[in-house]
Order: sequence, then structure tokens, then C-alpha cells
Amino acid sequence: MTFNTLGLDAHILNKLDALGFKAPTPIQAKAIPVALDGHDVLGIAQTGTGKTVAFGAPLVAALEQGRVKPAPKTVRGLVLAPTRELATQIMATLEGLTDTLRLNLIVGGKSINPQINRLARGTDIMVATPGRLIDLIDRSAVDLSKTRFLVLDEADQMLDIGFVHALRRIAPLVSRDRQTMMFSATMPKSISDLAKDFLTDPVRVEVSPPGRAADKVTQCVHFVRKEDKQPLLIELLDKHRDELALVFSRTKHGAEKLMRTLEKVGFAAASIHGNKSQGQRDRALEAFRAGDVRVLVATDVAARGIDIPGVAHVYNYDLPNVPENYVHRIGRTARAGREGAAVAFCTADEMGELKDIEKVLKMSIEVASGTPWDAPAGGAKPKGRGGKPQGRGNPNGGQKPAGAKPQQRRRRPRNGAKGGSPRAAA
Repeated sequence: MTFNTLGLDAHILNKLDALGFKAPTPIQAKAIPVALDGHDVLGIAQTGTGKTVAFGAPLVAALEQGRVKPAPKTVRGLVLAPTRELATQIMATLEGLTDTLRLNLIVGGKSINPQINRLARGTDIMVATPGRLIDLIDRSAVDLSKTRFLVLDEADQMLDIGFVHALRRIAPLVSRDRQTMMFSATMPKSISDLAKDFLTDPVRVEVSPPGRAADKVTQCVHFVRKEDKQPLLIELLDKHRDELALVFSRTKHGAEKLMRTLEKVGFAAASIHGNKSQGQRDRALEAFRAGDVRVLVATDVAARGIDIPGVAHVYNYDLPNVPENYVHRIGRTARAGREGAAVAFCTADEMGELKDIEKVLKMSIEVASGTPWDAPAGGAKPKGRGGKPQGRGNPNGGQKPAGAKPQQRRRRPRNGAKGGSPRAAA
């Protein structure tokens, strides 16, 4: 299949070709024709599958057709993203798709006055984070009553961060006569509820079951004592020094402390988290993208929206409290058709998180080393053997070292219920 078969105008096809997009990804092939027909869209797809073009190409096509100069402060099309990093990447793609539309990036961490001045001229497409948009609404700097196109990207992440109230405040300000596209990597009940409120008779386009990890990600878990996490991480990173690795920590303090430890033992490391300024985060990401930094330690919020195709390994140093975040984490590897490895560390206190993750995945994660921690009845502290860092399995698939005992497999968790009821695309 080619983009020529999807119904896009010739000039957008030329733009896609110039950007290096030669053939549509599955989500693009399914979503673009539906969006061009004017339907509301509920897209279920993992990160790294080409969602930006899936909504960006039809959005640009609709707004360029018979373009009328936007009135002061008004916005014709609004794209909402959970983080500054993701919003910036969306903006870059949209800029490559059009020469005629007036685009505005509205995110926190930047001076608000220049943003107010730009919005005063009117905007064709605004790419924004909900928090900064609310600030501008409170200042009467933006008028959404003429907005005819609304896109919510990574909607599940926006709910995880706590933007649900902001979204529900923004929605009534947007024209009721609008087309809405919502994209999410997972489909919990909260997203189903949001879809019912925001979408009208949507067409559901899905390229993988909700919660499913990317096809080319090899996953494994190491059962390890808390004090052995750091030596194990260093050992595994040392085996792949020439490759890019993303390490997830649960807290800002933990991320910074771990990064400094990795620097001390000789790794080119950096960190991104909420205590870093936007400039510091941008510089760290750019160094990581360029390969000057090989190990990036991040928290969930800071890492959302990272799109760096060369990430070979994702390490879940701490398991996430929200199981769907695991899917987003490991979606940072195996991007753009590449293969990748996702390695999880599980202490006795994290068995609950692991079980929740496996329920979302609808599969058991392969054991690379250690013994699964048992959770006795009555709420007693879990028992088990985490094993020592030496002699660990290979993170690429969790293969056991020579002479090791056979790996133990745990029972496959029951399937969870699928959310949402929109009609499927043909």
C-alpha cells in the first residue's frame, strides 16, 4: 500500500515523500481515510507507530482546503499532548506537512507573553499541553469557539498525569460542530468513558490489542533484591556500552541519584525529570539523540513523547505504579521497525506491580534470573530468592547463563475486559 491510495492531496503526498515517509504504517492506512471522510476517530496504537501523521495529514488537508485567515485569538485546529516533549515533536512533523498554515506551539517552560502575542494573530493549528492552554484561557488570550478540529494524542497518558479536569474544562469551549480524533496506546475504562464524552459515533481503528507491547520488543524480568538492583543494572549496561539505553526510575530523586552513580562508574549518562528545567531536558534529549549520552535515566512524566529510534534497551529499574505506563515505557524501544529489549527488575515489594502489568499485557514476562517472589496469605512479606547480580541472564530475551537452573515460568494471568464500544473501521 502507498499513501497515494489513501485519498490525500498531491501536495501533501509530496510533503510526506520529502519527510521520508514512503509507505503508510498500519495506523496511518486505517485512520487517514476515515478522518478524511470526516468521521470522529478513536485510534488504538502503540507509541512509535506513526500516529502523528495518522492525524496530522488529514488535519492539514482539511484546514488547507478553502483556507480562510483565522480571526484574532481564534484557533481552527487544536492538538493536545501530555508533555512538552511530545508536543514539540508533533509540531515538527506538522511543520513539515504544510507551508501555508499558521502553527503555534503552546507549552509550559517557555515565556507566556510571546505565546500570547502569537495567538493574537489567529492560529490555524495549535499544538498545546493542557496546563499551559488553561493558563491562556484564564488570561482570555485564546478563543476556541471557532475550533472545528480537536485531536487528543496519548489520551491515556494525559489522564495518568491528571489532566482529566483540564480536558473537561477545555472541551465545552470548543465548537460542538467539530471533528475529534483521540489516540491512545491502552484502553482502560477511563479512556472508554472519555471517548463517550468527547467523540460522536466514532470509528475505532486499532492496530494491536489494547495494552499489547510492540511486536519486536523482547521482554524479560529479573527477580532481584533492592540492594542488588544497582550492580545488576551496571552489569547489564556494561554489556551494551555502544548502544542507547533508557532507564526508568519511579522518583525524581531516584533518577538523579542513579544517574550520578552511573556517571561515577564511567557511563555517559544524563537524566530528565520534573526537577530539571525545560532547557536542561532539551539538552539531555539532544545529547542522547546524538549519541553523546548513552544512558538516559528518566521518570515516566519526563519521558513521555520521547521518539528516538536508536534506543536498543529499556530498563524498568523501578516498576511503575500504573501498569499501562509499562507499555508506554517499553514502547520507547523497537521504534521505526527496529528490534529492542525491555528489561524489568522486580523486588519483593514490586510483585503486585508485576502482576498488574502482566494482566494488562495478557501474558507472563519471561524470567531472566532469580526466583519469583511468593506472596503468602495474610499479607505477610513476600518470600523468594532474588539471586545475586553475578551470572545474570542476557537482557535480550532473558537467556539463562551456561549451567544455570531451568527458568521458572509463572501462570498466565486471566484476560482483562476490553474497554470501549465504538464501531470498527472496515
